[in-house]
Amino acid sequence: MAATQRIAAGALAAAAAAASLAGCTTGTRAAHGSGEGAPGPQRAKPAPAPQSAFRLIGDGSTAYTGDQPHQPRPERLKPGQRPPQFVVFSWDGAGEDSQRLFSHFRKVSKDNNAAMTYFLSGVYLLPEDRRDLYKPPQHSPGRSDIGFNDEQGVADTVEQLRLAWLEGNEIGTHFNGHFCGKDGGVGEWSVKEWKAEIAQAKQFVKSWKTNTGLTEAEPLPFDYDKELVGARTPCLEGRENFMAAARDLGFRYDTSGVNNQVWPGRKEGLWDLSMQLVPFPGHSYEQLTMDYNFMVNQSGATTQGDPGKHEFWGNQMRDGLLGGFQRAYDGNRAPLIIGNHFESWNGGVYMRAVEEVVERVCTKEEVRCVSFRQLADWLDAQDPQVLARLRTLDVGEAPKQGWASFLSGAPVPAPKGAPGVPAAGRQTSGGGGEG
Repeated sequence: MAATQRIAAGALAAAAAAASLAGCTTGTRAAHGSGEGAPGPQRAKPAPAPQSAFRLIGDGSTAYTGDQPHQPRPERLKPGQRPPQFVVFSWDGAGEDSQRLFSHFRKVSKDNNAAMTYFLSGVYLLPEDRRDLYKPPQHSPGRSDIGFNDEQGVADTVEQLRLAWLEGNEIGTHFNGHFCGKDGGVGEWSVKEWKAEIAQAKQFVKSWKTNTGLTEAEPLPFDYDKELVGARTPCLEGRENFMAAARDLGFRYDTSGVNNQVWPGRKEGLWDLSMQLVPFPGHSYEQLTMDYNFMVNQSGATTQGDPGKHEFWGNQMRDGLLGGFQRAYDGNRAPLIIGNHFESWNGGVYMRAVEEVVERVCTKEEVRCVSFRQLADWLDAQDPQVLARLRTLDVGEAPKQGWASFLSGAPVPAPKGAPGVPAAGRQTSGGGGEG
């Protein structure tokens, strides 16, 4: 019997024992009476049987285990209070393979007081021999541009997802087959097709035990129907119809666009927590905060370019992200949104770059390295007028009169432009992003 199943059985046994004792109390009271209808000793009503927080869902692939641990309590800014500097590190297509990057960055996260968001690709919980269960929109059953998994790969990925959630990290979705471009890419999908894709992404999480036969393994400790509140689309495509579908399904945020480093607002009813443009050392234009885009602008379509330039390329990404961080930290304090993949492109230098950024920024004063869900919780807790005021600050712009005066409660200044629209001169080359 799996450990969590043993825990559940113990909790249920305790509840049954409590119920049995309660029954004995009722019987004892009747025995002490002096006859039918005679008053017996006055006794307090028995306490209700304890309720176990553990409840298996469906086939036991997932379970309700109570509130997620290690979640910060979002607090509204006090008048005149400088906002914290939020940083979100996120991972597209999160899964554990022979590189062990998922488990590695879980440790990096814990060591630096950080929470992260892992966007799971649902097909990573679907074995190759069950691939026909996946019916992608506009493609034949069993088709996926990123393949499927094997039994050990599913087990390893589930273990990392379970531990990551228990440590306070978020499990989002990167959907399933990762179809980009024309001829059935996600950019051509209807709202209805997006809803079908999302339903399958959830289903593969909720049925991985049935699909693998690993019935004795521990379940994922969350209800994915409630846990899943945000996503990033493949290659940052198909956003408009995805957002319409996500809004109908109760999602809270999207991170599939390209923004400047300004405070986020809502778009189509969702928080727009898109990645951003940051300085690109040695270039006159700015770069998207994603490892794939740095790679494309350094080695083109080659994932393993000139080994002599690997160290330089990694440093370039690290310094670009640090430049964006410092610009916000000293300026408008807009959250910094970073996206990555568990890949060893160009010798793994982007993984090194991300790790060094985590180590340098997440332990700084007034910095909070959080998941997207945690950031959305904080934004929801704020006075909308305060957020509107923060959105009047341009990239890197600190309040001229100081934070205490700027957020003191005076009327909100007139906006300078549409937030979230990249300004001229800040465009990135290399496409919208791999995602």
